[in-house]
Amino acid sequence: MDRSWRCSGLRWSARGPGLEWDGGRRSALTWGKRVAFGVAAGGGRTCVGARGNPCPVRAAVSGRSTGVRCEECARLDRAHSVAADTLADDPRPYHVYLAWFGPGMTKVGITGVERGPVRLLEQGAVCFSWLGAGPLMAARRAEELLRAALGVPDRIPYAAKRAVRSALPGGEAERAAEIGELHARAVALPAWPQSLTRAPLGVVDHVGVFGLAGLPDAVGEVSELVAGGRVSGELVAAAGPDLHLRTGRGVVVLDTRLMRGWELTPVAAEGEGGGPGEVSVPVREFRREDHRQDGLF
Repeated sequence: MDRSWRCSGLRWSARGPGLEWDGGRRSALTWGKRVAFGVAAGGGRTCVGARGNPCPVRAAVSGRSTGVRCEECARLDRAHSVAADTLADDPRPYHVYLAWFGPGMTKVGITGVERGPVRLLEQGAVCFSWLGAGPLMAARRAEELLRAALGVPDRIPYAAKRAVRSALPGGEAERAAEIGELHARAVALPAWPQSLTRAPLGVVDHVGVFGLAGLPDAVGEVSELVAGGRVSGELVAAAGPDLHLRTGRGVVVLDTRLMRGWELTPVAAEGEGGGPGEVSVPVREFRREDHRQDGLF
């Protein structure tokens, strides 16, 4: 029987993106790299557990789920998360940030100061700027203030982010304009929390980091993995959890969260040396009105 691996996710660091595997192994990802894997035949997708503990019943989960947890493990995981507001006494400092994903798509969010910009890379933020830093609840109040006073959302759907990646403005100044305008309005709000130190505008652009310059339109996105399926292609870009792969049918987007919970096997990378790859799992094709792209591997 072929050796199988379990993917624990796409991770971003100063070294760039990499796929991590249960057991600590890491596969660095670079542009032009051939990505190829199979899904073990005869098996199914199982819950990844919560808080570093395996699911006690190895519950089955849907192939289309990006959460990869059964209902009980998802509840346990969220109960100890910052997003659930159950850590009000967390002593660590937090950043408040503005993140831009495309024209008209700017969100506000918070992340631990110790994490630096990693959270922005994980979300696929094309560019971002810090707004301030301080205690968790002060950061939360600032987030709420921007939503209420300026109408800035705290979530942008991944489908919307993918749809515009191949049609972004070409210049950094143009990409930074919306953040600059919102930053000025945000730090001038009179109800700004006193314990949150304002940060000056400093837009960081990720187009080069993600490989988005000249990105071809995607023809579709992997909607789920299935037992016995295969995915292979040349990596042309990566943003957030998404890999954009050049295949025989064109560029396809794979949300790597779909890989978790499956037993994955190595396969011969067909087309090695520049030829097309293959995708023998369900792919949702993009229509013209989907905009330009959606995601790949």
